[in-house]
Amino acid sequence: MGVATGGALLATSPWLNASARKKGGELSGEKARIGMIGTGSRGQYNLDLLLHIPHAQVVALCDNYEPNLQTAAALVPGAKLYRDYHKLLEDKDIDGVVISTPLNWHAPMVLDAIAAGKNVYCEKAMARTMEQCKAIYDAYRQTDKVVYFCMQRMFDEKYAKGIQMLQNGELGDIVGMRCHWFRNADWRREVPSPELERKINWRLYKESSGGLMTELGCHQLEVCNWVAGKLPVKVQGVGDIVHWKDGREVYDSVNVIYSFSDGVKINYESLISNKFNGMEDQILGTKGTIDLARGIYWLEDDHTQSGIRQLLEQVKDKAFAAVPSAGPSWRPETKTGHIPHSVIQGDIHVNGGQSMIGAANDGSDKIMSAYCRSVITGEKSPNVVEEAYCATILCLLANEAMEGQKIVEFPEEYKIPYMKF
Repeated sequence: MGVATGGALLATSPWLNASARKKGGELSGEKARIGMIGTGSRGQYNLDLLLHIPHAQVVALCDNYEPNLQTAAALVPGAKLYRDYHKLLEDKDIDGVVISTPLNWHAPMVLDAIAAGKNVYCEKAMARTMEQCKAIYDAYRQTDKVVYFCMQRMFDEKYAKGIQMLQNGELGDIVGMRCHWFRNADWRREVPSPELERKINWRLYKESSGGLMTELGCHQLEVCNWVAGKLPVKVQGVGDIVHWKDGREVYDSVNVIYSFSDGVKINYESLISNKFNGMEDQILGTKGTIDLARGIYWLEDDHTQSGIRQLLEQVKDKAFAAVPSAGPSWRPETKTGHIPHSVIQGDIHVNGGQSMIGAANDGSDKIMSAYCRSVITGEKSPNVVEEAYCATILCLLANEAMEGQKIVEFPEEYKIPYMKF
């Protein structure tokens, strides 16, 4: 997987070692036979991942929008084609399904797939409502099948190592979290005929979308939960349609504050009419600050020598042969008065947050590979479902707070044993 799975790292990220081996031996050429449900833009992104995984075989495709189905079919000529996902679930040649559909379809499809005895991988967020999230969690607890949700940051090396540093206390006590995700794009897709508007532009309507919180915030809130090892007790916020006044129902600008029981807060902001600030997952400690999205940290009191200063001295001494090609001292110095350090050595793949389909090397390939291994081995990956549940509930609570213009406390009926507060 490319992630060093030492004891300390596994303690903070136990899912990284799940499904790494077949019970009793290696995979020995075995392949997980996968059926794809949903072949739109994200579905085709996931399809490309699967086609590059040696222990996966795509055997079936399903979509009720024919143009997308045919585009995907051209990539997998031998795959069976379905227009009704129930028929795909009846196919006994399929070991597991990958669901890449609009949010309002996640719960029905996941629950039906579990009931059909299939292993399941579903895109985030978990579901459109809290009731649906709880139904999925309860079904997962009862099944012996593997269930994954695409919380890919859990499988991103720079996140795993950064959170290990935080939980080891290397940056001191955590006193705040600041996450944001900015884009300048309307989320709207071209519609060939008016009756397809809500089918194609499902992200814009409340019946099928949780807006910025479930589409973007879900990933970042999962990271904050992972860092803290517990969940916030209440949330407040404001949401508005500031710029894209085109008939959409979901906010294009959100500002949310989550409060933990100890007073630490998550400040979350997202809008899609300005991209200057990009994306950051910033954790503030008494000894330093880390931006997990970029894999960089800064120390409050730092006596090391900056990369720029090193370069100037090397130029002065004409020591060009000593200039390294990569390394933490050469990261961009973006924080005045603070020296940047890399969380991991070598190249760091940074997701600028601008793609609406998916970024390369963001952990998506690793979590998909882990799922396919789990399909073969039957070994569940610990905490992936629980983390997806927690993050999704927090997103939906934020929407409730914004829509009701009120402070919302975490409801008792949606607490599960995994949660700490």
